[in-house]
Amino acid sequence: MDKCTEMYFLFGDELKSSEEFDSYSSDAGKSLYEVIRVSDGIPIFFMEHLSRLENSAKIMKYKVTITRNEIIDGVIKLISHNKVKDGNLKLVINYNPHDENLYNKGSNEKFLVYFVKHSYPTKNQYIDGVKTITYHGERSNPNAKVINNEFRENVNLKIKGENVYEAILIDNAGYITEGSKSNIFMVKGTTVVTSRVMNVLPGITRQFIIKTCEKLNIKFIEKDVFEKDLKSYNGLFISGTSPKVLPIKSVDGFSFNSSENSIIKAIMLGFDDELKENKQKFVKFISNRTINK
Repeated sequence: MDKCTEMYFLFGDELKSSEEFDSYSSDAGKSLYEVIRVSDGIPIFFMEHLSRLENSAKIMKYKVTITRNEIIDGVIKLISHNKVKDGNLKLVINYNPHDENLYNKGSNEKFLVYFVKHSYPTKNQYIDGVKTITYHGERSNPNAKVINNEFRENVNLKIKGENVYEAILIDNAGYITEGSKSNIFMVKGTTVVTSRVMNVLPGITRQFIIKTCEKLNIKFIEKDVFEKDLKSYNGLFISGTSPKVLPIKSVDGFSFNSSENSIIKAIMLGFDDELKENKQKFVKFISNRTINK
């Protein structure tokens, strides 16, 4: 399991010292998770992440006994006590009937929230784009965000060995699916293309990029794209919690001029507007919630 990078973490709805983290964290059993970006002390797209966590549990047929209100209160408390302005939060629900540290003794459920090490793209990476590679492999259940340490380690070794930013996954049929920790979008002419949602993790950033395309009247379609057809596209970009909208400079050494693509530039600006709007909505939500308590 990742390291807790701040002074406190959340166990259930209780704050605990990071010195105790190893006693509560575990790689045993099965774990669902979400990674949420905190910007200016505000968890971005927080409600959408909670909905996806609940959906992952539903897909895996796991019960979530901690309530949404308990999670909201706990996360706000955790950000405040750690005095974090910008960073990444990880929410983990671990299911292990043999674990002694359970949030709810009747459910085999352990709920943890903690800050993890984060790495955001540099200004130059947004300007120039990033290098990527293809990786032949697929998740066993792409629609659910489930921790799979072996798969993650194998992909990370390849990424590190090739000195690239991300790996684009290719399934057994030869189709492009998603990035190892991101979604992938392609641009041909004035049309934005991405893999069908049934084949990928429905990323929160992905969801808001689609919304951005609709607002900007940019044509958007979901379809299967063969790896061999990748070179016919004008540009590509990565989307995710940490990278937001990040142009791709190359795939397996083949170059794309993605950072200069007018469609990708428009989406980058439009997505930043969505971020600002979401932060404002969350501040208003918390303010109203405090008044009504």
